[in-house]
Amino acid sequence: MNDANDREALWEDSIVAEVRAARIALLAAAGYDLDRFAERLRQEQVSSGHGVVTFPPRAPVATTGEAAYQR
Repeated sequence: MNDANDREALWEDSIVAEVRAARIALLAAAGYDLDRFAERLRQEQVSSGHGVVTFPPRAPVATTGEAAYQR
């Protein structure tokens, strides 16, 4: 089990393989250009007819230092 191929064989999952293949196909269709890919996703989102949920930005919360302990 010291061989890298043996370790990969242990984690082979048909669903993960299918998702990865879909990702490669979608990116290939966009010429591996993330901007084109994102634009296509936005177009599909609009044409789907489903509502899009957006939330207002939240203020950052201090998680370190003294401010984190003043809650």
